[in-house]
Amino acid sequence: MGEATRIPRAIPAHAGMRLTRLRRLAWVLDRSVSLGGNRRFGLDPVIGLIPVVGDWLGAVISLYVVYEGLRLGLPWPVLWRMLGNIAVEAGVGIVPIVGDVFDFIWQASTRNLRLVERYYHPRLEPRSGAALFAFLGGVILFLLITAVAALSLGVWMLQQIVALF
Repeated sequence: MGEATRIPRAIPAHAGMRLTRLRRLAWVLDRSVSLGGNRRFGLDPVIGLIPVVGDWLGAVISLYVVYEGLRLGLPWPVLWRMLGNIAVEAGVGIVPIVGDVFDFIWQASTRNLRLVERYYHPRLEPRSGAALFAFLGGVILFLLITAVAALSLGVWMLQQIVALF
């Protein structure tokens, strides 16, 4: 019979609804506005323009994609990679001008949606409430480390700028 044919597996209703929400959120955050041609951006880089809190607010909204990935039962390494995508966007995003341009390019929510779509399988079991609390503890620790790193980078950059004058 040659190549084995792939039989599509039914996606449970709860997973289908989660995937639909994630696709909509990623589109709104990263792709909802056309610049012409193949260039698009969404609300995330616009939110990032708000001084001081914009990039962190965008990161918190983007965490919803990770949360849904957790609920869908994605493997832990995939969830940590998704957090890394958000941390890169938030960390670089705090750098004036360069960070704002980077927000238009990086599109963490779309990257994370691709990871969800790549690694989700109907046979995965949704995570329990205990796993959610453990994961949230890890996220809080991760955000604290990211905030300290971002603050340190900002202080270092300020020192370098001051040293030029």
